[in-house]
Amino acid sequence: MIENAPVQTLEHAGLTIEGYSRAAVQSYWRIPELKLGFDLGGQPWSFMGTETWFISHGHLDHIVALPVYVARRRMMKMDPPTIYMPEATIEPMQHILRNFTRLDRGRMPCEMRAARPGDEIELSRELVVTVSECKHSVPALGFIVWDRRLKLKPEYQGLAGEEIRDLRLAGTEVSAEHRTPLLAYAGDTAPAGLDNCPEMYQAKILICEMTFVSPEHRKEKIHKFGHMHLDDFVDRQDKFKNELVIASHLSTRYHPNTVRRMVEKSLPGMLDDRLKLWL
Repeated sequence: MIENAPVQTLEHAGLTIEGYSRAAVQSYWRIPELKLGFDLGGQPWSFMGTETWFISHGHLDHIVALPVYVARRRMMKMDPPTIYMPEATIEPMQHILRNFTRLDRGRMPCEMRAARPGDEIELSRELVVTVSECKHSVPALGFIVWDRRLKLKPEYQGLAGEEIRDLRLAGTEVSAEHRTPLLAYAGDTAPAGLDNCPEMYQAKILICEMTFVSPEHRKEKIHKFGHMHLDDFVDRQDKFKNELVIASHLSTRYHPNTVRRMVEKSLPGMLDDRLKLWL
């Protein structure tokens, strides 16, 4: 496999998280078992087979590789991908693709769909993605991937199969939908992007930013420009019910060793070893 972009990998709860994220450089994530990815700030060749993507916002380090990805799939005679993104991002990206078509003299086939806070996007019978608003300097979204199953209602669980069948034939709804938040993704956001969507703290896996860690960087200014600080994690450490929290999008101002030292000092237990720094 061609290694044209860095990829780190972590497995948890039957899911593989692949990707890389550094502020102002590039962010891209893929979960192959779910057949979807988040953000296209880079496009590892190995990610090309994933055809459904969710773009958090229009900053270049999160979207610049979209034309490359689309062109590569067309070149390899793959089906056009489906890419969900903030509504305000679609028209500018369509314009960009038209210009690349003029430069490349090759088509840029893809389906770009608007995603809005409150939307529910059905991917399959078992998977649905909900959309929430993040707080950033441009329109930005967060996404939660839910596993949904029909389960027998408690009042019918003691009945025999024939009795349940007869109830169904009589038109009685014997099952109810149960949802489990598998994975939450917040791209660039101030803390409000998490706080205003409590399910972010409940998902088995949470991928979110921790752009700044140094005490010298003031939280007020950081929040104004739509980012998070290590102190925001400290202040909310009791809220994180996730099995795994991936802190990413670290500023290039910091050496990885500096980040580890500061985070381990402020969060000695690393959220009971649930916090993973994506460095």
